Amino acid sequence: MASFAVILPAAGKSTRFSSQKRKKPFVDLKGRAIWLRAAEHFVNRDDVKQTIIAVAPDDLEWFKEKFQPNLAFMDIEVAEGGAQRSDSVQNALARVKSDVDYVAVHDAARPLLATKWVDELFVAAQTSDAVIPAVRVASTLKRVAADRTISETVDRENLWAAQTPQLFRRELLLEAFAKRGDLEPTDEAQLVEQIGVKVEVVEGSPMNFKITTAADFRMAEAVLGVLPKPKSLGALHPFADEDARLF
Repeated sequence: MASFAVILPAAGKSTRFSSQKRKKPFVDLKGRAIWLRAAEHFVNRDDVKQTIIAVAPDDLEWFKEKFQPNLAFMDIEVAEGGAQRSDSVQNALARVKSDVDYVAVHDAARPLLATKWVDELFVAAQTSDAVIPAVRVASTLKRVAADRTISETVDRENLWAAQTPQLFRRELLLEAFAKRGDLEPTDEAQLVEQIGVKVEVVEGSPMNFKITTAADFRMAEAVLGVLPKPKSLGALHPFADEDARLF
């Protein structure tokens, strides 16, 4: 069985999330912190051998004290985050064990996952070496000038919005970071693309969105209750399979 490590970057400044005193990954979402809801989809998998969360230096002491029981129970390591997302991921990647086959990078502020989505991505990674979830762009796209007037309508054909978790063979991701240069990528797939590797896209779900604003947080509260449930819960809910087909 292939082995995986999971990296959760959580060192962002949350500048667009102003309704809470804490940064968005650490805010409570219906009983559990957002980052915990993101992590729980990986830590109980038999194929996940290591989970690492990257936290900003200013938050490290508070984070370890606040979530010490969770970190111990879930066997999650804490890495020091960097100035940019890619710095945080690179710091955590340096701690990934050498016998791990694949690395998954998942936004700590993206808590709305389903087991079957993660299963599909983990299977796909083992045949393509680089895979990400994404959703087709459905809205009309406008390029807007500095004065907030439309400068161009962008053709949305073949445009997809990238999501996480993004999965890569460990050696491939290490190579991509080693050849990073001055690039400040917005996701890991961009780094892998830069070294000429094709990245496979698996169709994701619009429900797997990243919490960036207070409005996103309110939507996440509503979406939690309608996420597809694992089949193992079928005996507890006679309509579980029917509900899952909706997604």
